[in-house]
Amino acid sequence: MFKRLASEALGLSDLGVIVSPKDYDKVDADDYLFHEDSEKIFFLIKSKKDEYCFTNLALIHVDGDSAVSSKRSIRRYDYASHHVSDVSIETAGTIDRDVELKFSLADGPTFSIDVRKDQLEILKDIYKALHSIGKIQHRNELSQQNVLPCLDALGAMHKISEVESEATLVKHYQALLHAVNTMQLDRYTQRDFGPVFEKYLRS
Repeated sequence: MFKRLASEALGLSDLGVIVSPKDYDKVDADDYLFHEDSEKIFFLIKSKKDEYCFTNLALIHVDGDSAVSSKRSIRRYDYASHHVSDVSIETAGTIDRDVELKFSLADGPTFSIDVRKDQLEILKDIYKALHSIGKIQHRNELSQQNVLPCLDALGAMHKISEVESEATLVKHYQALLHAVNTMQLDRYTQRDFGPVFEKYLRS
């Protein structure tokens, strides 16, 4: 028992601890942020082996082999290409020391992060933020799926024979391609979720 308490006091427990914003510059994940693109940390969970760093642009997972090894694997999951789903919290029982934050990333892993149960109230905030990000991503995905059917419908309304010249055809094509790319890659592909984190995370 005393060994376990000492381990937790020294921050060497397997349980994750939610890091205070004032200590973000002391974690390994901070070295892998795209500061040049205004990326910043909004929430960070640290255990003796891992760091789970939620920024406005991505989840950065600093994966350690063991508590005594300096070897780290850095994996980045940008929200633009890895959609969040299945967000849940599993609360602790009477004798449990931890609660679990669970979520999945499209084309990525499913995470189950153990956190000290006395930090449950703070953990609820990242639960809300991730759930909201997932809803926005799902809505954007549906919007993207509607782009091409609308394009087909537009094409059915016009005939190539009605185009005045080849130059006009090229002009229309370029304008349409630009519009489709803007819809697919910009309007309905959100990259920065800073406002969502600011809404739900406590200062």
